[in-house]
Amino acid sequence: MAQAAKIGSQEPELGRALLDDPVRNKGTAFTAEERRAYGLEGLLPCAVESLDRQVERVMQHLEAKPSDLERYVYLIGLADRNETLFYRTVMSDPARFVPILYDPTVAEACLAFGHIYRRARGMYITRLMKGRIAEVLRNWPTCDVRFICVSTGGRILGLGDVGANGMGIPIGKLQLYTACAAVPPDGLLPMLLDVGTTNAALRADPLYLGLRELPPPEQKLDEIVEELVQAVQQVFPGCCIHFEDWKGTDAIRLLKRYKDKILCYNDDIQGTASVTLAGLITALEIIGTPLAEQRILFLGAGSAGIGIADLLVSAMQLEGLSQEAARSRISMFDINGLLEPSRADLSEVQRVYAHKAKPSKDLVEVIEAQKPTVLIGVSTKGGAFDQRVVETMSRLNERPIIFALSNPTDRAECSAEQAYTWSKGKALYAAGVQFPDVTVDGKRFHPGQANNFYVFPAIGLATYVARPERITDACFITAAQALAGQVGPELRARGMLFPSQADILESEVTTAARVAEFMFDEGLAQVQRPPDVRAWIEGQLYTPTY
Repeated sequence: MAQAAKIGSQEPELGRALLDDPVRNKGTAFTAEERRAYGLEGLLPCAVESLDRQVERVMQHLEAKPSDLERYVYLIGLADRNETLFYRTVMSDPARFVPILYDPTVAEACLAFGHIYRRARGMYITRLMKGRIAEVLRNWPTCDVRFICVSTGGRILGLGDVGANGMGIPIGKLQLYTACAAVPPDGLLPMLLDVGTTNAALRADPLYLGLRELPPPEQKLDEIVEELVQAVQQVFPGCCIHFEDWKGTDAIRLLKRYKDKILCYNDDIQGTASVTLAGLITALEIIGTPLAEQRILFLGAGSAGIGIADLLVSAMQLEGLSQEAARSRISMFDINGLLEPSRADLSEVQRVYAHKAKPSKDLVEVIEAQKPTVLIGVSTKGGAFDQRVVETMSRLNERPIIFALSNPTDRAECSAEQAYTWSKGKALYAAGVQFPDVTVDGKRFHPGQANNFYVFPAIGLATYVARPERITDACFITAAQALAGQVGPELRARGMLFPSQADILESEVTTAARVAEFMFDEGLAQVQRPPDVRAWIEGQLYTPTY
């Protein structure tokens, strides 16, 4: 896009405003002609630089930073100054920058959010705005909002309730829509629904930026959410609401309430389930056995575990099992032990996975009794898969599938090195964070990262182009199948269960094309089907250029 078209005027007084506008600012890349036309002469150094030269300087700045948190702060500041340069930088090497912009560094950023705050990005909706949320939403300068990623900060990356500090998550998630899948950034709106926090330390922190109140009871929360949902339909019609990092019980309840009524999804539930299913599909292709024959044990029975289990049930049904038979192959173990019928503390969604069995609070004992072929950790209990657990799984299975999905790093149920070493290289392993390569008995393994960024940007891209009425669970199964289909024999031989992060844009576009085709096939899309879906999507990708 020509810069003059972006600017839309050539009045000299635009100069300072242009340099303060992250979308239109080009910094030292403004040409001599543009500097004269827009009143920029004297406001910039003499040199006129290319975008690539600017990226070179950014890289030098980043190399000089002492930590990833400092690199995060710098990159967010860059996004505030020059959006094009920001995306050109992070899209040049997504494998390097995703861990800085998102997990695990964003966890540190959320803990320190009020202390590193520079500038508001997105919208902060509080319960004090009840009754006029639609009016407040109209303050956003962009009318064509295509995605809102909204969090209450109630359950962040194993950190628990961080309230308004959780705004780092919607900001980071939407940046990955663009960085990983080239979704145009101008239609993305990060949002924090500030309903207070249970975190007493934050409420006492003088630099905390949120409401210093306890969250409301469930009914009051639901009333606020209902007003927000309806306000979005009114102010931003056709917008997809991406629910992110809500307290587990709220997340499950609200997804169930809205997923068949509005265009929405919950990445913690459906995205996590999809990327887990993708890893399982790849692992089972290595082993040569179908999903419907697996016995799966979860450590953790919260929203993520339930979401994964429910999607696995749907996938097993596609292989011919009844819902009851599929559920019977999945068991769960939480802080109070094995989920079984005698427990009185189970929710409605947990009870369907509480099968008749001897009560136990010993994970190894349960593994011995149930002989699972797949062990999935979503507990946020670091080290829960200890040597006894891994060795027991390895004794019972020729190729045990062990997914330690909790994050950040110190919450992982076991590390890659532990899984491969204790299993003597037998384990098919994935984690929620990226661990370094491991060598066991002379064989080098590259552990997979079951990170949602393989899925949600692709779902976002498919939704952006196809404009579906709804996003169904079947869309997430399709995404998982498409993702698994991109892991070839060479990658599998290295222990990889997911595509290389170095090719993330190619991977996301491939997955998005499959999902968009599914949306057309199922009558979900609201635009006319093009002759070539892949080429059509490629024509709409965002390119960070001046």
